[in-house]
Amino acid sequence: MKLAPSIYTADFARLGEQIRDAERAGVDVIHLDIMDGNFVPNITFGPMVCAAVTRNTSLLCEAHLMIEEPERTFHDYQEAGVTRVIVHVETCPHLFSTIQHLRQLKLQVGITLNPLTPLVALEEALPLVDLVLIMSVEPGYGGQKYIPASTHRIARLRQMLDRIGSQAELEVDGGVNVDTICEVRDAGASIVVVGSAVFNDAHSVAESVRNLRDTLGERA
Repeated sequence: MKLAPSIYTADFARLGEQIRDAERAGVDVIHLDIMDGNFVPNITFGPMVCAAVTRNTSLLCEAHLMIEEPERTFHDYQEAGVTRVIVHVETCPHLFSTIQHLRQLKLQVGITLNPLTPLVALEEALPLVDLVLIMSVEPGYGGQKYIPASTHRIARLRQMLDRIGSQAELEVDGGVNVDTICEVRDAGASIVVVGSAVFNDAHSVAESVRNLRDTLGERA
């Protein structure tokens, strides 16, 4: 399983150091949570911080755009060096055009939806994307508890992808830690976003990643 630590819960005074620690610990993706204070209550950061991150890692960086009118910013995130952009179906009324726009910019395409948005809202787009993200908490806040009903949604989405022979990755974001990561994996996820499970005061980044790998039974 791929681990995608979100820098949302990192120590921004030591951001470069913590990203390098995560890379050395063997994570796979850096997840960038972009919030605008409109689609979600909080405000985080934008392309300038993303550019600083991409300059400090060789890992794939993905921008999760929890913002209104995301297409207005696509070129900015391309310029910032991100590889994949994830958009919410709730903010993209013309999703086909949105996906085409990202393709024209040579960006990988990810789509996601809020916990109670029906999966049918993204079903028609599944053949067109590289990644589908299940939100297992309400977007906009870190440190929330995993919503148990998410497990069934992950399994249903896994079946939808398998039914069409899709190679898109299935990512899960929200409340994933040593207590929930195996449940998420067993439901069919291939990537998990981990924020406070990696960046926290209780353990070093390396120890936190090692704890997740041990829980998964993946560490040699």
